[in-house]
Parts: sequence; C-alpha cells; structure tokens
Amino acid sequence: MPGLPPGYRARPTTAEDLGAIHRLVTACEQDLHGRVHTDPGRVAADLARPGLDPELDTRLVHDRAGRLAARAWVNRRSEVDVHPEHRGLGLGGALLDWAEARGRQAGSTRIVQTVPDDDGDAVALLRSRGYEPMVTEWLLEFPMPQEPTVPEAPAGITVRPFEPGDEHDAHRVVEDAFDDWQERRKSYQEWARHTVERPAFAPAMSALAFADGKLVGVALSLDLPDTGEGCIEQVAVRRDHRNRGIARLLLRTVFRSFHRQGRRACTLGTHSETGALDLYLSVGMHVRYASTVFRKDLSAG
Repeated sequence: MPGLPPGYRARPTTAEDLGAIHRLVTACEQDLHGRVHTDPGRVAADLARPGLDPELDTRLVHDRAGRLAARAWVNRRSEVDVHPEHRGLGLGGALLDWAEARGRQAGSTRIVQTVPDDDGDAVALLRSRGYEPMVTEWLLEFPMPQEPTVPEAPAGITVRPFEPGDEHDAHRVVEDAFDDWQERRKSYQEWARHTVERPAFAPAMSALAFADGKLVGVALSLDLPDTGEGCIEQVAVRRDHRNRGIARLLLRTVFRSFHRQGRRACTLGTHSETGALDLYLSVGMHVRYASTVFRKDLSAG
C-alpha cells in the first residue's frame, strides 16, 4: 500500500484478526475517552456488512515486529483507526488515501467517516482532505447510583422483556421507524448481526411494548462486560403510537433492569437526524462525548 512509512506492511483482514482489531479499537477509545465502548460483536458485524469483500475492502497495517498498528475498512462508509503508539507517522493519511481509492474503484460517489470531536488530529486531517461535516453523533449515558423509577404505562400498553420469536417483529418496527432518516432499510440478516445475534445482546434487559397484542415499541440492549455498563443499541416506536410516553417507559424499564444486574450506568448512541436527543436528555441522560460524521465527494478526481 503506497504511503506507508518504512517497516510497516499492509494486508487484508481475515477472520483470525477480529480479536486483534478489537484490542486496537479499544486502545484508541481508552486513549481518547478514558474508557471502552466497542465490543467484539460490533467489530464482527461491521466486517460482515453486505457487499464488503475483506480481500478488497479491508486493510491491516503491522509494524516491523508484527504488531497491529492501524486498520481500515470501506463499504459506502469507512473507518480508520491508528493505535496511539503509532500516531503521527502518516498511517492515518495512507489508509485514508487507500479508502478513497478503493471507494472510487467500487463505484461509490462519496465516502463517509465518523470521528470523535475530541480527536483534533483526525478532524484536521479529514478537513485538509476536503471532507465536510454532515451529521453530529452523541454517545449519551445515564448514571444509576440508585435504582431508576419507571413511569406508569400509558393506557392499553404492556411491556415485557424480549423473548425468542420476537426477532422479526422487532426488525420490522425498527426499520419502519428508522425510515424517517436512514438512507436504506437493512435486511433482517444485516440488522440481526448488529443486534439480536451479537454475543453481547441482552434479551432480559431489552424491553418491548405492545398494544392490543401488536408490537409497537422496542428498546434493544447489549450487556458490555468490558465496560461494566449496559448499552441500549436501538430504540424505536411505531409512528402511530408516538408521543404517548412509550419511549420514555421503555428507556426507564431498561435502566432499571440493568441496575438490578449490578450495572451503574447505561449508554445510548444517537445522531442529529433522528431528532431524539431532547427525549434522551429529558429522561436524565447526558452527553458523554460527541462525534462528527464527515463526507467527501469522490466523483471529482
């Protein structure tokens, strides 16, 4: 791969690399934020995106001693991570060049990168390459020193934990709700890899809301053992049942479930196109850190 410093070499990702990639990503998170958020299932799900060819669409960079120093993947959007011990050497720029070239080769008209706002060097690099801000993302947290209270359910609404057999109904509710802002619907297989099929999926700490026996809202959770925290991966309420307090009920139910399992914080990610930030702030969550989604037009040059 052009642009690598002497002593570094690049190759595609294989299935045996998932553990090393997870350690690289969490080292970056620990260095930047002082804590870890990504679990191995997230890494595996990203690398199983529909249409992603590991041989063509991924690169790992190792140093002379064979240690993983950086990685990247590209498939409509892209991620680049450089280990804190290897920053400032040009690895991020080289991987960015590779990702853009691969995106053009694959016929993409644009490329998208998400970078934490606290990572000033990465933000400066993207801006110097012509990337423009598109969306703001937030990771929110809900501290739970005491057991959270749960509001009374709206009339006609019942709530229970996720059970086997709920998978396809939950997928439909989520994708219908996310149609308001997402570019494309995810197939069941792609959605499941990021949620109900992840090893960290926590059905007992996930909450489902029903009206007249029909699923109308979900809060799907992950239990992240490396962080000691709970995590709500997705929240969705059917359009015809919004503004009734169902989302608030689901969130507080999940918070209480995690607290009873000994967790003392719960996180949730959202972004500016969902319009949900005020809801999460109103239930007592606050922003842990913000990221910006940058995009670049690949059609020119």
